[in-house]
Amino acid sequence: MWGQRRAGAFRREAQVERRRIYILPTRFGAGFALMTLVMLVAAINYSNSMAFALTFLLAALGLVSMHHTHANLVGVSLRSLGGTSGHAVFAGDEAPLQFIASNPSLAPRLSLELRWPAQTDGVRHDLPAQDSTSFALRLPTTRRGRLQAPKLRLSTQAPLGLFEAWTWLAVDARLLVYPKPAAAGRLPPPWSQGQLMSPLPRIGSEDFAGFRDYVPGDSPRLIHWKSLPRTGRALVQRFDDGVASEIWLDWQALEDLDTEQRLSQLTRWVLDADASGSRYGLRLPGFALPPNAGAAHLGLCLEALALFDERSDGRSDARDAGRGPR
Repeated sequence: MWGQRRAGAFRREAQVERRRIYILPTRFGAGFALMTLVMLVAAINYSNSMAFALTFLLAALGLVSMHHTHANLVGVSLRSLGGTSGHAVFAGDEAPLQFIASNPSLAPRLSLELRWPAQTDGVRHDLPAQDSTSFALRLPTTRRGRLQAPKLRLSTQAPLGLFEAWTWLAVDARLLVYPKPAAAGRLPPPWSQGQLMSPLPRIGSEDFAGFRDYVPGDSPRLIHWKSLPRTGRALVQRFDDGVASEIWLDWQALEDLDTEQRLSQLTRWVLDADASGSRYGLRLPGFALPPNAGAAHLGLCLEALALFDERSDGRSDARDAGRGPR
């Protein structure tokens, strides 16, 4: 779109320039103009001075409204705060993004609407004089990897709704989209590269540690049958023997799947391993993360899966050194 191209390159903070604001009458404004024209024709036909006065008053009101609608956007700046902290975004989800709009002038800016190009309705806020306001938008995602948010449309119809003024802002808002997790059910093999590993999830045999949802492959002896009629879910008893389980999640264990299916399945295994408290490692072509646990390790694994194409050239990450046999 020509207007979006004129917005220029993406930058951290974008400010509305007067020469990049577009304005057109709204449907209500077009009806108002038609009514004014009819009144002018009637005033000319009957040579009625009061009709002339009312017609010129309404026309002047429309022109003043156009000026204020245009000025309502001039000087407003917008910057991105990025995605919502701690929110993992998987392909197919809507990514929450937050923007801060600032008004440096002494006049408030009324009814500002911010939205993505493909949306018909956005988020609308008033912007006080010499103050800032937060706009929270949700961006649909379709694929994994790095995602640059599209240019934003900032518009207003204030003060009378006769005209709509809008502009396009190229605000640099990037986020990382993880692969969509596969459906639960398939478990990783209990070995990798000939080394025996503990299956996921690992069940201890000493101290009772609560319940979890049933996963295909669990022993029927561990299902808590008494809770099934009450909860409608099959719950499995968990036991903790004080020894942390450890497992490798290996790309080579999924040779029956294509690339995206492998990434989805590995994402599911990573999430399940993290939820079970296991120590797990991740092996991809040319890249490996040693077994570990915790939120930081989860983030590294998901990032590696999201950026698989950037690592699939066969080069090994510097962190692979000293990690044992592959």
